[in-house]
Amino acid sequence: MTAYDTDNVFARILRGELPSHTVYEDEATVAIMDIMPRADGHVLVLPKAACRNVLDAPSEALQAVALTTQRMARAVKAAFAADGVTIQQFNEAAGGQVVFHLHVHVMPRHDGVALRPHTGAMADAEVLKANAEKIRSALSAR
Repeated sequence: MTAYDTDNVFARILRGELPSHTVYEDEATVAIMDIMPRADGHVLVLPKAACRNVLDAPSEALQAVALTTQRMARAVKAAFAADGVTIQQFNEAAGGQVVFHLHVHVMPRHDGVALRPHTGAMADAEVLKANAEKIRSALSAR
């Protein structure tokens, strides 16, 4: 397996070298807004542990990510009055992984509304900030 790259974008965010809109953090995980969201409220759940993906992640990191993913799924569903939630996770390039630090996509979904394509275009920072606040409010209401 390819070694973990300590300069990947999520490792840099976790070290505070790059900005992010954090919506949740505990001792083992952090949840941030996806800057190229496929739906309003699209968040990413990251372990703080340095792992490339599910194939090399320690079991404790996987457990923490799963629990935070559930928490975020409930929060984004409530915050955006969604009908459901899509959760995605990719492993290695052939599996669709682009950033090689384990992460889970959590996207609120509405009946009949397709996900936006992954275009590589960044969302407006003010929109991300407002969406992050909606999620934080939903978390504090629980």
